[in-house]
Amino acid sequence: MFLAMRELWFARTRFLLMGAVVALISILMVILSGLSSGLVVDGVSALQRTPVQAFAFAEGTKADSAFSRSVVTEDQADTWRARPDVARAELFGNTIVNAKTESGVPVDLTLFGIRPGSFLEPSVSEGAPLGGDTDVVLSDSARATGVELGDTIVVDRLGTRMDVVGFTSDKRTFGHVDVAYLPLSTWQEIHAGVRLGEQVPPSAYTEASVVAIEGVDGALPDLTAGDAAAGTTAKTLEESFDSSPGYSAEMMTMSMITAFLYAISALVVGAFFTIWTVQRSREIAVLRAMGASTGFLLRDALLQAVIVLVGSVAFGVLVGLGLGSGLEGSGMPFVLESGPVARGAVLLVVLGLLGAALAVVRIVRVDPLAALGENR
Repeated sequence: MFLAMRELWFARTRFLLMGAVVALISILMVILSGLSSGLVVDGVSALQRTPVQAFAFAEGTKADSAFSRSVVTEDQADTWRARPDVARAELFGNTIVNAKTESGVPVDLTLFGIRPGSFLEPSVSEGAPLGGDTDVVLSDSARATGVELGDTIVVDRLGTRMDVVGFTSDKRTFGHVDVAYLPLSTWQEIHAGVRLGEQVPPSAYTEASVVAIEGVDGALPDLTAGDAAAGTTAKTLEESFDSSPGYSAEMMTMSMITAFLYAISALVVGAFFTIWTVQRSREIAVLRAMGASTGFLLRDALLQAVIVLVGSVAFGVLVGLGLGSGLEGSGMPFVLESGPVARGAVLLVVLGLLGAALAVVRIVRVDPLAALGENR
């Protein structure tokens, strides 16, 4: 009895080849998981670390690149502040610019305009928080571009000068560009396109990209009622990720690739066990003739699949983690997270078992008389 268990050893070459294919698929799953997580971090990590429950955009703003399209006013922010389910609401600016340091180092920055001292201001790991109008706090990842504490950054075409006074304690990027936090008034001048020394229109100081909303006790406010009162279109924090340039397209692409990977895994495993079941049909018939129940044969065959799948996926995940650790910090948007990797590994095993189960169902139809020479 336990035919399937014995076959693992006597047909070890075939099972090792099958296991190698599953392991390679598992390695690819880990790499794709790291790329997906890396794209999320590189695209919206600054939004993820913003302590808000929602952003209120200008009414009717298109979802794609909504931060750069939207313009809201201080009056709309006051309307949101007056809501009973809103703890705090602040104007929030978001603009991507090209700039360079005084030494000529080019840097691309996403400018987050905030009121100094507000709940939107990040903690700094080095330097000081925002103080003067020309102060700017950069993402920790901006160090890799050659920017250092005390450097002066000049915005292209406008000539606006910003002094680097601090770095955040973690990586904060938006649209694959490092984030720079600066006083809202300075951001408003840049957004208005005012060159150094030019007169600033008074209306510029009443506008921003969106209203950042924090709910009472961290709960999501009634966005529908707030929009009706303020004339805005609010999105939850997670929904606002789609407003990052290219984020939706990147996630859809990675999701489709991953879905095909899982489908291929199930088909490969199912095809292998289908062929294997056909080849061992006479042995199964003998067991049926000896009195083995259908349930016993199914459990025996599925245990075989479990051993192959779990062992192969575990080995592939370990190799993938080893390869992935070398990719982190290499400049590629790659981040290994335990949650997505674990979910992917479990899904590979489950889909593989489904494919194997469909293959071994033919065991139910095996005729015991075949073992007694019915066809001879």
